[in-house]
Amino acid sequence: MSPVFPMLTVLSMFYYMCLRRRARTATRGEMNSRRAIESNTRALPINVEIVQYAKEVLDFSSHYGSENSMSYTMWNLAGIPNVYPSSGDFTQTAVFRTYGTWWDHCPSARLPFKRTPPTFCSQDYVELAFEEPVYPTAVHILETYHPGAVVRILACSANPYSQNPPAEVRRLLQASHSTVRWEILWSEAPTKVNGPQARQFTPCIKQINFPTNLIRLEVNSSLLDYYTELDAVVLHGVKERPVLSLKTSMIDMNDIDEDEDEEKYGCGMDTLNKQFSIVTLREWPTNGYFDKLPYELIQLILSHLTVPDLCRLAQTCKLLYQHCCDPLQYIHLSLQPYWARINDTSLEYLQSRCTLIQWLNLSWTGNRGAISVSGFSRFLKVCGSELVRLELSCGHFLNETCLEVITEMCPNLQELNLSSCDKIPPQAFNHIAKVGSLKRLILYRTKVEQTALLSILNFCSELQHLSLGSCVMIEDYDLIASMMGAKCKKLRSLDLWRCKNITESGIAELASGCQLLEELDLGWCPTLQSSTGCFTNLARKLPNLQKLFLTANRSVCDTDIEELAANCTHLRQLDILGTRMVSPASLRKLLESCKDLSLLDVSFCSQIDNRVVLELNANFPNVFIKKSFTQ
Repeated sequence: MSPVFPMLTVLSMFYYMCLRRRARTATRGEMNSRRAIESNTRALPINVEIVQYAKEVLDFSSHYGSENSMSYTMWNLAGIPNVYPSSGDFTQTAVFRTYGTWWDHCPSARLPFKRTPPTFCSQDYVELAFEEPVYPTAVHILETYHPGAVVRILACSANPYSQNPPAEVRRLLQASHSTVRWEILWSEAPTKVNGPQARQFTPCIKQINFPTNLIRLEVNSSLLDYYTELDAVVLHGVKERPVLSLKTSMIDMNDIDEDEDEEKYGCGMDTLNKQFSIVTLREWPTNGYFDKLPYELIQLILSHLTVPDLCRLAQTCKLLYQHCCDPLQYIHLSLQPYWARINDTSLEYLQSRCTLIQWLNLSWTGNRGAISVSGFSRFLKVCGSELVRLELSCGHFLNETCLEVITEMCPNLQELNLSSCDKIPPQAFNHIAKVGSLKRLILYRTKVEQTALLSILNFCSELQHLSLGSCVMIEDYDLIASMMGAKCKKLRSLDLWRCKNITESGIAELASGCQLLEELDLGWCPTLQSSTGCFTNLARKLPNLQKLFLTANRSVCDTDIEELAANCTHLRQLDILGTRMVSPASLRKLLESCKDLSLLDVSFCSQIDNRVVLELNANFPNVFIKKSFTQ
């Protein structure tokens, strides 16, 4: 019998190796299928499911509404449904700022960052807090108009209402060396949904091993025909960790290779940092055939890899390690797709590789303590000298010190995006005036005040693109418009969305001084009245206009449309939503004169009914005419 025991030992080891190999190569679908089978055969303890609506909206990247009202704002996602199951355009819903690809085809459009992984397609997000932390079993999203924008649902380990995480969360955070853990419950590429009707969207979510009461929705509206509208989010979950997630099989789930999971979901912070910091390489006898390739050719090949792929490739041989760490590979770097993984340690590891960086995207990163002011400052002091473009949208860690460091360490900066950085104090924006080379400045939904903005306009005369949408702390937009007309002669695009106090006087100064304007957003500016001649003046003095939004200005009339037809023949996008004074006849003149027109929004224009829209569509098939509805 003695020879049998060694054989059994060998077989046992072989069986164990097979199990580990299966665990490493099994797809998520296979693992979930096995779990599903086990769940049918194992009796679960009684664990009552909790159903709850969002208690509070904590954060979001943009919304259609105003900062001082509830109409079309993200705050409508808190609480029970206001509209569902009705379909249509309702002010009581949550609406993001853009839809389709129209904003990508206008003068203010920015060039995309290369190396963005194909699995990351999110354009906007909203974070919701719920009363009770639960292990999620389902998430229901009530979409009431043009559904299909949601592409990712995430859960966070942080409890917005408690500073003391439960023991299982503390263990996870200690294991990953992070302060906050995000897990993706569901993710999918954008898909076209037929029809604008309301629906309850309930994707199949994966189980997580910590309770959560913080859910994040990420959206991509590029395939939508119009603005998507969300009414409420329902979180289903249980208080106790489900048995099947505690004991799924004999395989140790920690042994599963995370590469595939990261490629798909990209939320393992510790793993990325390990890849950044890898310095020890195996001893390879040769570098293969790569030794025979020109340095430049290898660099070109590697330029098509994502950042995590570069980090993985750097572990293969010394030659490729040198190439993958070459600063020339990091001239343009977007860390936004990895926002859930980026922290001070990540920036520290990247410093030596980013000494020549020119474009940097840190949008959405660093929140909830992941990036500190000192960590951000150290990175820019090493890597800021060549920066030309800096994207910091929704960077809530930013404060006055950060803006001061940016202006001191980035002397060549031409583009700065601070969109929705609503934690920056008003006085901090004065520092931006020191960057006289700025050509693009995005201050959408910030607390910039009038004094700081006047200083910026006075010293940044090279500005070509300026966004001041929803900047509610500016007291006198006429004075701002006058300064633009006097100092910003090169301005090509201007966003004054929901500017509450600009009048015909400011518009006159703007039109006289900024005659290169190609894009102007005056949507929801209630103090502008057509009877003053302000829109006629715009049309006559700005012949290069390609995009003009006069959204929700009820005074726009036939005279204004006819002036646009006569003077702005390059017009491509026009939004006159909500006017009662425009007739079908003037629209026909506009469509006949403006051969490049591709977008025309006539929603809630009382004289333009569905019959007129159908007729115009038939006669001008190249123009997308938008006509919203409410049931």
